[in-house]
Amino acid sequence: MATRARKLTPGQKQANRALAAGRAPVEHGFAHLKNWRILTKLHTDPGRATALLRALLVLTGLEVNR
Repeated sequence: MATRARKLTPGQKQANRALAAGRAPVEHGFAHLKNWRILTKLHTDPGRATALLRALLVLTGLEVNR
């Protein structure tokens, strides 16, 4: 943990960058789902919801990478 008195080491900064790079696409995917209001209209069993969300995240990923 960094404070004013103790800065992050170069290794810690590199680890933070790696985590942020991996987390960003997932956060963008959920942002797309929220914008499409899919999550608020979903009234189904959890198993079906999981499959639907996975499919939507794949489609979102394809659209973002295009």
